Amino acid sequence: MNWVTYVTNTLWGLWAWLCFAVACLFSLIVAIFVPGVHRRQKLVTFATKMVFVLSGVKVTVRGIDNLPADSCVVVANHASYIDGPLLNGYLPARFGFVIKGEMRDIPVVHFLLRRSGSKFVERKEMTGSSRDARQLVKAAQEGESLGFFPEGTFLLERGVGRFRPGAFVAAIKGDMPVVPVAISGTREMMPSGRLMPRKSDLVIEILPAIAPGDDDYASSRKLAEASRQPIITAIDEPDLLADKT
Repeated sequence: MNWVTYVTNTLWGLWAWLCFAVACLFSLIVAIFVPGVHRRQKLVTFATKMVFVLSGVKVTVRGIDNLPADSCVVVANHASYIDGPLLNGYLPARFGFVIKGEMRDIPVVHFLLRRSGSKFVERKEMTGSSRDARQLVKAAQEGESLGFFPEGTFLLERGVGRFRPGAFVAAIKGDMPVVPVAISGTREMMPSGRLMPRKSDLVIEILPAIAPGDDDYASSRKLAEASRQPIITAIDEPDLLADKT
C-alpha cells in the first residue's frame, strides 16, 4: 500500500467515524426527548442509515420481499461491529435488536439502546440469562419483531459458527417465522481487532422465511441449523462446525 492510498483510507475512516459520532449524538437526543418507542425507533433507524449514506458506502439489499409484513425473527451472521448498525439502518424500524448483556455496564450506551427498542441477553450469568430468555419469549409472544446475531460474537476467521438457541426458542414460543439474513462485506470493512474502518461494498441478502410450525423445524436446534445453512451458502464462507460434527 503506497502512502496516497494509506492517507486516503485514513481520511475516509476518520470521516466514517465522524458520521457515526454525529448519528450517536442525534440518537441520544432522540432517546432523551422523543416520546414513544416506535417514533424513537424510526428516527434512530434513519440516523444509522445516514452513517452509510454520508460516508459513501454502497449498500445493496436483496430479497426484501422475503421479509414478512407481520412479526418475525431475523437471524444474521456476525463478522464485525458494523453488522448491528447495518441491519438497524436498513431493516424496517419495527425491529428490536437483541444485544449482549455486557452493554448494560455502559450506562449511556445501555440507555440509548434500551430507549430505541433493543433487548439484552446475559451470556455469562445463569440467572440473568434465564430471566432475559423469558423476556424475549414474552416479547415474541406479544408480536414484537426481533433481530438476532445468534453466533453471539465474531472472529477474525472467516466462516459461520454455532447459532445459540435463544432466537429460535423465541420464534417457536411466539409462533413467528424465522428469516435468515446473510451479511457480506463487513468483515472486510472492519474485522475483529481493527479500529479504523476501510471502505467496502456491503450486501444484505434477506433469504426465504422458515416457519417453525413445520415438523422438520419443531426443535430450536433444527430450526437453528435450517437457518444457518442458507446463510453459509449465500456468503460463501466456511462452516466452522464442519470439523466438529
